[in-house]
Amino acid sequence: GEIVAGKYKGTKFTCNFTGSTPDGKIGMSLDGGCRVGMFTQQMSATIQHKGREGYKGSFMGGAAGSGLDIIGGNVVSANKVVFTINRNQLRGVMQALVPNDNSMTVTVAVRVDQQLVPVIGMKLKRVDTVEVGSIAPN
Repeated sequence: GEIVAGKYKGTKFTCNFTGSTPDGKIGMSLDGGCRVGMFTQQMSATIQHKGREGYKGSFMGGAAGSGLDIIGGNVVSANKVVFTINRNQLRGVMQALVPNDNSMTVTVAVRVDQQLVPVIGMKLKRVDTVEVGSIAPN
């Protein structure tokens, strides 16, 4: 991945994740870590479809921890979903695009004034033959 805006713009990082699907539910969890040079940061994300409440979840322990809350989301197409993210005064979106069965592109953008500004972009490649996660069709 790469940080695409702000103080650390241009910083590239490498992540390794293990994915799982909640039993009998629509959603997914990713656990692992990202590395920049010699430094590694643990990462985790959980997203579930909660019926009428829509999509809910957390990234890095949620806003109560050191991360973000996922407070909503929409399935835009068969290969694209957009989640609303929130932390205190910070508002934004996390977009996941699945161009094929073995990759996913994730972009995180935050709202500055009336514009969404991309801050993190990453491409994930599947290295395991087992697929996890599911998206509920609208």
